[in-house]
Amino acid sequence: MNDKTFLMIPGPTPVPESVLLAMAKHPIGHRSSEFSSILEETYADLKWLFQTQNDVFIYTSSGTGAMEAALSNLVNEGDKVLSLVIGNFGNRWAKIAAGLGADVQKIEVAPGQAIDPKVLKEALDADVNKEIKIVTLTHNETATGVTNPLKELVALIKEHGAISVVDGVTSVGAIDCKMDEWGIDVLVSGSQKGFMIPPGLAFLAASEKAFKVHEQCKHPSFYFNWSAYRKSVRANSTPYTPAVNLIVALNEALKMMKKDGLENILNRHAKHAKALRAAIKAIGLKPMVQDDNIASNAITSIYPPEGISVPDIRSTLKKDFDIVVANGQNELKDKIFRMGTLGFVCDRDVIAAVGALEASLYKLGYKFELGSGVKAAIENLVG
Repeated sequence: MNDKTFLMIPGPTPVPESVLLAMAKHPIGHRSSEFSSILEETYADLKWLFQTQNDVFIYTSSGTGAMEAALSNLVNEGDKVLSLVIGNFGNRWAKIAAGLGADVQKIEVAPGQAIDPKVLKEALDADVNKEIKIVTLTHNETATGVTNPLKELVALIKEHGAISVVDGVTSVGAIDCKMDEWGIDVLVSGSQKGFMIPPGLAFLAASEKAFKVHEQCKHPSFYFNWSAYRKSVRANSTPYTPAVNLIVALNEALKMMKKDGLENILNRHAKHAKALRAAIKAIGLKPMVQDDNIASNAITSIYPPEGISVPDIRSTLKKDFDIVVANGQNELKDKIFRMGTLGFVCDRDVIAAVGALEASLYKLGYKFELGSGVKAAIENLVG
């Protein structure tokens, strides 16, 4: 059936119809008073969502652009950067830092694991001369479905004196991420995740402590320059031509989110992830992340049953039910499939996705009790 595709992937995520309609309007001038009013409201709502008093910049880029914006405004050649790696996107921080000439060290764990605060403390305590300038980390790793204990990790970084630079691309708007209360120095995110709009915008907020380091950056980025964006934010403008229609869509999405309430949004993500994990276990499948305490509320990685391939599961879900789930990345390709519960997802979507997964596995020859997954999902969603 055409025009019924539903995305159950880490991103892009489903977009509400009202947001699509807002985005479809004829573009307005990016230097007009009308657009300035939209920006004023949007900047304020972004502060609400980031749980910060810091300015939140809007970049016309992917989330990776915001990652580069973070480090290209802080790093000088030879600076020591410690990257905490729990998957593909943690490694991306290390690659960006190395490309800027930083001396990069890594703490890396096996896929499906989170960073142990004790291990980080040992590494920071060993840096007796305080040479580590920046610590990069991922809050929610969508390659594996692991959520780092961000609050504890950031507290250790703050105690050491380094700058914490956090990838919140799939956590902001889905998993609690208190920038100011937890003392996060730099936090980035992207539009096609919990923000419920298409790809194309990225966001960055930086503390005053981070700005002082930025002021010592010898060759900061031109396009992503923090100083230029801070000046524009405070004038309800942008330094360069932005993706006007995406910002109009963002404005509409943020209104919806504020009306819903952040606590309700976070609770809904937690409920859906819990229901999905219960369902796949009831079917007899194994989640990659065994520890519920670090399991993501945005994405769940699942091992296929023996004898059935990930490509077959994904193609059957798409062909028969028009539901898209993600493959694993890099070394995890064809070893796991990933189902998202991120953004504009409701109870109905979870039940439908679990039912479609059951039907697909049944068609592919997997033996299990039909309806067991749907039953478990409903019990967790309604109970």
